[in-house]
Amino acid sequence: MIEERQILNKESIQIIIERLCHQLIENHNNFENTVLVGIQPRGRYLSNRILSQLNMINPLNIIESGNVDISFYRDDLMRRENPILPEEMDMNLSVEGKRVVLIDDVLYTGRSVRSAIDALMTFGRPTSVELLILIDRRFSRHLPIQSDYVGRTVNAIDSEKVIVEWKEVAGKDRVLMRKEE
Repeated sequence: MIEERQILNKESIQIIIERLCHQLIENHNNFENTVLVGIQPRGRYLSNRILSQLNMINPLNIIESGNVDISFYRDDLMRRENPILPEEMDMNLSVEGKRVVLIDDVLYTGRSVRSAIDALMTFGRPTSVELLILIDRRFSRHLPIQSDYVGRTVNAIDSEKVIVEWKEVAGKDRVLMRKEE
């Protein structure tokens, strides 16, 4: 039996995105030396929303951005039955000497973020790397990784799955907590 409940709706996601943008503005001012990087596949949707909202708040800022594919940097690459197919990567920039904000939808074990940092180093050596997350799942880290910007913290056990649905893929924006028994 599958038990499912909605923890964020479209409106609450938008409010969180606006808050995260204001936190970024506080720390990065005009984004002169900052690059926003979405972690593919799902982090790019949040990254696009963040970038769009930042451009609405201050259209004069020019913000560099890209999306990094972590497919070949994953530590479970050889453990999978089905091969990982890389996505088209939109990362036509250098991060050398830049402040990088990695963006993803859910922080769970920390392994995807570690893979993203490894992939990011292909594009230069950043001055610093920060992490922006829509949903931070507590109690489940395998690696000592924590986010600098958090949309919502959720207490979830291993039998529960956090699912972020984006309008671009699922037809509507929402975050679900699903428990399978």
